[in-house]
Amino acid sequence: MLKRKIDPNKYCIYIKKTNNTLNSILFPEKENITLVIREEALKIGFDEIGFTTASELSADRIRLKEWLNNNFHAGMSYMANHFEKRLNPNLLEENGKSVISVLKSYHPENDRLSTQSPKIARYAYGKDYHAVMKEKMAKLFSFIKKTFYPDLKGRCFVDSAPLLERSLAVRAGLGWIGKNGMLINRRLGSYVFIGELVIDIDLTYNNIEEKNRCGNCSKCTEACPTKAIIGNSTVDSNKCISYLTIENKGEIPEKYKNKLSGWIFGCDICQEVCPWNRIAKPMNEPEFKSDKYLLEMSPNDWKNISNEKFNELFRNSAIKRTKFEGLKRNIDLSWK
Repeated sequence: MLKRKIDPNKYCIYIKKTNNTLNSILFPEKENITLVIREEALKIGFDEIGFTTASELSADRIRLKEWLNNNFHAGMSYMANHFEKRLNPNLLEENGKSVISVLKSYHPENDRLSTQSPKIARYAYGKDYHAVMKEKMAKLFSFIKKTFYPDLKGRCFVDSAPLLERSLAVRAGLGWIGKNGMLINRRLGSYVFIGELVIDIDLTYNNIEEKNRCGNCSKCTEACPTKAIIGNSTVDSNKCISYLTIENKGEIPEKYKNKLSGWIFGCDICQEVCPWNRIAKPMNEPEFKSDKYLLEMSPNDWKNISNEKFNELFRNSAIKRTKFEGLKRNIDLSWK
């Protein structure tokens, strides 16, 4: 990534009213402010950052509508709620002008936990990413507020609002949407968490979206055991192992029970075969390191896990989302 020097001569006049008195203050131009925010984000620990407007994602309207109409959201009924908000971040934050998109890699050093044990998605190896990302984003928001805009208003989102995060990241210049529906960054691959700050100030925005670099590669489509990837960056959640083992609260359909390939929480198959993940460097976030006990769990430990042990082991983990009953269902199917 190219680093640009901040020009100390680029300033504008900022008028602030205090006790009915107008005070003029030398204030950096938005280009310089944007560069300072970028540098601070990297210091805080984010791996990449991009900027775009808090305006409607009009190009996604038809795609999202068709995805919902085809019932590709399966049992995730909440995906059909707040349709307009999903397309327009300005509706989530009144007077929102800018979206700051941040990426944090979770690409592990070890390729996977023990090959003898059931498989869990790599994003769940360490501490729950929601908490880790929000803490870092709160620091960035506080920095902007203290350094430049005392009256700054905005909200932080990490997979916690009706927002098309991947599309916003694309518009911010952080990558492209792969055939498996994942955001792919040239440097980081697809093992990334995405977060957004929607704020009420103008910044300098990305003007050129990253070219889709999947080309003729179809490794992810071919590798999916349930054929959930159906083309045009579209995934049918009804068939997706990640959906079936996490969001799905009922019984797993009979036709998919023998196709889970050992996965008991999520699935990384389409990411494992992606060439962009083979060249990505391992992450350096201590919070995402695998829990020692998790690394040492045997197949019998998983099979005999109790409700109490589940709550103890995963109280700070994304795995708690599937709940004990859901995890046991998945374990029993994969390890009979």
